[in-house]
Amino acid sequence: MSSNTSRQGAITAVTGYSTPEASFSFADTKPTELFGCNVFNDNVMKDRLPKKVYKSLKKTIEEGAAIDPSIADTVANAMKEWALEKGATHYTHVFYPLTGLTAEKHDSFISPDGKGNCIAEFEGKLLIQGEPDASSFPNGGLRATFEARGYTAWDVTSPAYILENPNGTFLCIPTAFISWKGEALDKKTPLLKASQVVNTSAQRILKIFGDDSGNRVVSNAGPEQEYFLIDRNFFFARPDLMMAGRTLFGAKPAKGQELDDHYFGAVPRRVLSFMMDVEHELYKLGVPVKTRHNEVAPGQFEIAPVYEQSNIATDHNQMVMTTLKSVAKRHGMTCLLHEKPFAGINGSGKHLNYSLSCNGHGSLFDPGDNPTENAQFLVFCAAAIRAVHMHSKLLRAVVATASNDHRLGANEAPPAIMSVFLGDQLSEIFSKIQEGNSPTPTSTGFLKAGVDTLPPLPRDAGDRNRTSPFAFTGNRFEFRAVGSHLSIAGPQVALNTMMAESLDFIADEMEKIMGGDKSKLNDAVNKVIKDIMDTHGQVVFNGDGYSDEWHKEAVEKRGLPNLRTSADAIPEIASPESVAMFTKYGVFTEEELESRKEIYLEQYNQAIVTEAALVTKLAKTHILPGAVRYQKELAETCAAMKEIGVEFTTGTLEDLTAKLRGMQTANIELEKIMQAKPEGDVLKEARYLCDTALPAMLEVRKYADQLEEVVADDLWCLPSYSEMLFIK
Repeated sequence: MSSNTSRQGAITAVTGYSTPEASFSFADTKPTELFGCNVFNDNVMKDRLPKKVYKSLKKTIEEGAAIDPSIADTVANAMKEWALEKGATHYTHVFYPLTGLTAEKHDSFISPDGKGNCIAEFEGKLLIQGEPDASSFPNGGLRATFEARGYTAWDVTSPAYILENPNGTFLCIPTAFISWKGEALDKKTPLLKASQVVNTSAQRILKIFGDDSGNRVVSNAGPEQEYFLIDRNFFFARPDLMMAGRTLFGAKPAKGQELDDHYFGAVPRRVLSFMMDVEHELYKLGVPVKTRHNEVAPGQFEIAPVYEQSNIATDHNQMVMTTLKSVAKRHGMTCLLHEKPFAGINGSGKHLNYSLSCNGHGSLFDPGDNPTENAQFLVFCAAAIRAVHMHSKLLRAVVATASNDHRLGANEAPPAIMSVFLGDQLSEIFSKIQEGNSPTPTSTGFLKAGVDTLPPLPRDAGDRNRTSPFAFTGNRFEFRAVGSHLSIAGPQVALNTMMAESLDFIADEMEKIMGGDKSKLNDAVNKVIKDIMDTHGQVVFNGDGYSDEWHKEAVEKRGLPNLRTSADAIPEIASPESVAMFTKYGVFTEEELESRKEIYLEQYNQAIVTEAALVTKLAKTHILPGAVRYQKELAETCAAMKEIGVEFTTGTLEDLTAKLRGMQTANIELEKIMQAKPEGDVLKEARYLCDTALPAMLEVRKYADQLEEVVADDLWCLPSYSEMLFIK
C-alpha cells in the first residue's frame, strides 16, 4: 500500500464532496424574530415572573445589587417551565475552568414519583448552586488531589439559554466556579469582581466632573474572532493538526497571501453556507454577530459581534468558538482556532475592543466632536495610558500561551512590546498639555474622495495602526494581542483592574489639587494629565511597531519591557506589582495568582512536550518512510541507467540523502533534549523547553520541509499547505 494513502484518500473525499445546503432559510424566519428565541431574556422574564420578582432580578442585573435568595424558587420554576416548553429534558450549569474551555455537567429535570411515573423538578437551590467534581480541573496547587468539592454559583447577570441538539435540547445556566474554600477556579469569578471595582473607581471621576447620578459604569467588549477552515478529510490526515492544533511540518506553497487577493474577497459558497448556519445558531442564542468576511490568509475568516457588557461578551465569545467548531462538522470542515496553524501564513488573533460606558455618557472613551473640549474624556484616556505603562508586563502575561508566541511579534500581529497608539490628533493634544499649552480646537472634518458621485465621508480623529498592541480607534481601545483561542476574560480582568487603579490615582490627585473647590477643575485636569504624560508618556507610540528601529528604541531609549516568550511573560501574573494591585482590589488573592501562574506554565510546557513528541513520531513514521522509498527509487533508476550505458546524474540522490541524514540527526538530538528535560520546577522547565526544545523542533522541520520539496508527490503522505489552504 502506498505511504500516501491517507493523503490521496483525503483529496478524493474533498473533490467528491457535495456541499450540504443549510437546513434553514432566513426567508422562513426573520432574523429579528429568530434573535434570542432560545434565551431566557428580559422579555421572557417579564412575561413569566411576578412583577416583584422581576423588579428584584432586574435590580441585580442592571445595578449590581445583591441578589435576593428568596426569589430563587420562583425564578427556577419559571425557567423550568420555559425550558420544558422548548423541549428540554436536562439542565446544566455552564462554567469556564482554567482549561480555557467550556465545561458542563448535565442533570435531568425528571425525578421518579414512587408510583411508576415521573415528575419534572427544578428548585431554587438547584438553580443557585451546583457541585461538579473540582479535582480534575486545573487548580495550580490550591487544592490537594483528594479534595474534590467545588461549587458552581448562578450568574444572574448572564441569561440562561437553550442549546439544541439533533436529539433534543437542554437548559444552560451560566455560573461561576469556586472551590470549597472560596478560591476562584474559573475565568468568570475574577471578571465579575474586576467589573465591580472599575465601576467604583470610575464613579469617583464622574462625581468630580459633577455627575452624582450613580449610573453604573460597565466595561464593554467586542472580540473580533479569527479562524481557519480546512476540509475535515485533510484534518484527519494530519496528526499534528489533530493533536497540537497546528502543522509541525509543511513546505511553503507556491502561492500564499502575497497577492492580497483573499482579504475581503468573495466568500466561497461552501464557506458562506457554513457562516450563515453559524449565524443562525448564534442568533437563536442572542449573540449579536454583525460582521463576516475573508481574512488575510487563504482559508482564514473572521466573525465579529456588536459590543456588549464584558461578562456577557465573554460568555458569548465562548459560544461563538463552540458554535464555529460544531457547525463546521456539519459542512465537512474543521475550524482551527490555533493562533498559528500554518507557518509562514498569517495567524489568527482576537482583537479585543474595550471601553467603559454608562447611561448618560455613553462611551467614556468617546472624545466627542472636539476632544479639546472634553476634559472628562482626556482624563479617562490618560488613565488608560498610565495603566498600560505601569502594567505592561501583566498585559503581555494575560495573552501568553505557547500558541500565541508563534504569532506575536510577526508582521501580522502586534509586537510583544506593549505600547499605546493615540493617533496624531490626540497625541498633539496630550503633548500640548504636557508642554503647558492650551490645545488648539480641531475638527475631524470630512474626507473627499475626489469623485463627484461619491458623498463626502466623515473623517475620524486619527488613522488606525495595525501594528500597535493597544490602539485608540475612535471611542474605544483595541487590544490586538489576544490570541484567537483564548478566553477574553483574562485580558478584561487585567484591563478593568488596571483602569480602576489608575482612575483612583487620578481621583486622589484631582481631589488633592481642588480641595473641594470646583473652580479648580481645569487646573486639576491639566496638572494630572501633564504629570501622567511626563511619567508615562513614553508608552505612546504612533509609528511602525514591526520595525527593528522601534524595538531598539522601545527597550534602549524608552525602557519598555520586551517579554518575547510566554516563559518570560507568564511569571508576571504573580509579580509583586500584580499581587499588590489585585489584592488591593480583592480581585485575586496572592494564592490565586500563584496558582494561575503555575497552571499557565504547566499548560505551556505540556503544549511543547506534546508537539515535540509529535515531531519525532511523524518524522519517523510519516516523513522518513516516504523519503526512503523515493531514495530507493532514485538509486535503482541510477543503477539501471548505468547498466545500459546512459550517464545519470547522482546529484538529486546525493541531495536527498543529505537531507535525510540531516533530519535523522536533528530528530535524534531532539529526543535527547526531551529526555534531559528538567522535572519539578515548572518555570525552569518552561525556559528549557523554550530555549532548547523549540529550536530543536525547528531544525527537524527544516529538513522535513526541504524533503517535501524534492520527494515524489505520490510518496508524500501528509496533505500539503496548497491542498489544505486552497481546496474548499
